Parts: sequence; C-alpha cells; structure tokens
Amino acid sequence: MEQSVGKTELKKYKFDGKLKLSSGREFGPIEIAYETYGTLNENGDNAILILHALTGDAHAAGYYCEDDKKRGWWDNMIGPDKAFDTNKYFIVSSNMFGGCSGTTGPSSINPETGKPYGLDFPVFTMEDAVNVQKILVDALGIKKMVVAGGSMGGMQALDWAVMYPDYVLKTIVIASTTRLTAQGIAFNAVGRNAILSDTNFNGGDYYDNQHPERGLSVARMIGHITYLCEESMHKKFGRRLQDKDKPDFDFGIDFQVESYLQHQGLTFVERFDANSYLYITKAVDYFDLAEGHESLEDAFAPAKCEFLIISFSSDWLFPTSQSKEMTKALVKAGKDVSYCEIESPCGHDAFLLEFKTQSGIIKSFLKKDN
Repeated sequence: MEQSVGKTELKKYKFDGKLKLSSGREFGPIEIAYETYGTLNENGDNAILILHALTGDAHAAGYYCEDDKKRGWWDNMIGPDKAFDTNKYFIVSSNMFGGCSGTTGPSSINPETGKPYGLDFPVFTMEDAVNVQKILVDALGIKKMVVAGGSMGGMQALDWAVMYPDYVLKTIVIASTTRLTAQGIAFNAVGRNAILSDTNFNGGDYYDNQHPERGLSVARMIGHITYLCEESMHKKFGRRLQDKDKPDFDFGIDFQVESYLQHQGLTFVERFDANSYLYITKAVDYFDLAEGHESLEDAFAPAKCEFLIISFSSDWLFPTSQSKEMTKALVKAGKDVSYCEIESPCGHDAFLLEFKTQSGIIKSFLKKDN
C-alpha cells in the first residue's frame, strides 16, 4: 500500500561564492531551500531531482507537522512504492532561484544594504536557475541522477539534459515545452503589467508597506485560466450563478467561475511575492532550448540520457503538438525517447492531478535498463 514520506523539513544550503549569470552579472551569496526524501547510496547515483512549476516550492511531499493538512504539491507521486519511490531513490526538491519560499530571490535581504533586493535583484534565465541547482546537487554528493519536472520544471529538466549530460541518466518532461510561444509570452506580459500597474508596487520596493496584492491577484487569475481548459471549466462551473438564483445587475460576482478565480487570486497573494512573479515569468519567456543552435535537433546533441515526454490531450498552454515536436527532434538527434499522450479533461493542471496514469508510465520508464 502506498504511504507518505511522512514528516519532512525544509533545509537550507548557503553558497558563499559568486555565480556568473546569463546577463553577465555576478551574483552571490545564494541560499537554496530544499527537501530530501529517501537515502543517497554510496555511489551517489540513485538520486532524482524534482523541479517545480511556476509558483511551486521545495515542499513536494510529506508534511511539516502531524496536524498539517497541506501535503507537498506532488505527494501522490513521491514516497514508498510511488512513481518516485523513496525506497529506491534519493529524492531532492529545491525552491527555484528567484523564488520566495526559502531560496534567494527579490524578497531576500541584500547583505550590502540590509534591505530586500526588490528590483535590484538580477534578471535571470532558466540556465541560471539550473546552475544554482547544480551547486546544491554537488553539495549533496550526487554524482548521477534522474531529472523530472512538470510545466516550467520540465524546461529546467531539458536544460539539465543538455547542460550537464554527464550527470543526467534519465530526463522526465511533463506538460512542458522547448520554448514559450507568443501566446504564452502574451499571457505572462499581461500578468506582469497587472503587477506593475498596481499603485502599491512602488518600483518593487513595497516590503515595508502595502504589497501590490490587487495586481498579483489579477496576474494569478489570468495564469489560472491557462491552467484549465474549456471542458474542465464547463464541467466545473458552466454558467451557474454563485449563491443566487438571478444576477444582481451590478459589477460584483455573479458566476461561479468568477468566484473561483477571485478565490485563487486572494489565496495566492498570501503565499507568493509579486517581484518573484515578475522575475520567474520573465525567465520562462526567455527560455528557448534551440536558441543559438541551427535546429532543435542540434540543441539536443549534447544529451546522453534517456527521455520520457508526457503530454495531456486538453493542455492548451503547452499542447501535445509541442511535445510531439520535442519528441521528433530527439528521435532525429538519435536519442532514446519515449512519448505518451494522456487523455485528460484537466487542462495544463493535469500533471498535478492525473497521478495514477502518470505513475504507471514513470515507474515503467525508471525500471527500463535498470
């Protein structure tokens, strides 16, 4: 019977050096928040690095205290006998560079000023985030590993495969893409503009005052629409009214879908930093695996690992066509790749919800050649 990893704790690793970023700027020190589940073997080659999505964090599995109702965001996938089996593997999940859940980001204190970085924090790329993760991986004594991520985490997994091919044994990319489309960039741009237009934004220096909650809430609502799909929204809400029999004929909330989005926005501002949202969405926009290469096939040339690509039929943010394009490029590059499209009505969020189907596929992939 599947079990939880149980009680876990958030750990911190401090890197006191300077890391050269894609922009040319050197930045440090950097604190990295992470969690681990399972045990690293003597060879240091049974590790799996879990990479979270846009607004995720290091808390991927388990709970912090006995009465903690909030389990890790991939708790159904990580644990004894689960897809990422902690009886076999040493699982590492870290908060992304630039985030706001323990790893150094815009809300962290700048040691030179004693105040939060705010917009003095450097603009960074997915490659920079991977290089920060590499610092942690080395500190933990990991020599070889599997990398796995959904959505934005899948982008980082792809970067790992080509940036550090001698470290990566297998790469699992779920509901992701090799580049953001113009439509994806557009949604992120509107979200950022909502934050930047908030009167409380104050040039990113709002930490001692009112935070730009209205702008961040709107950004979250916009993003959340892209995580769903028409079918799931129709089934969940349709045109049903919220706690009423007829509309109020004003500009308040009439429909259930409006109430849902408002709730998503209001709860989001309680756990996420507006500046981090700006920086991370910009890093997503910049991501293009084929940039600087003649083709996507050429971009995959350095990789030495096996790949598993999973997409979902109703995901219109990162549609299956993009996963198929990725798979074809891997085949042309002569790489060992498996591809699976899962039928699901859950939209992009399916990678967080369709754990039973994913688990079987991932278990089979991890057993391959072992």
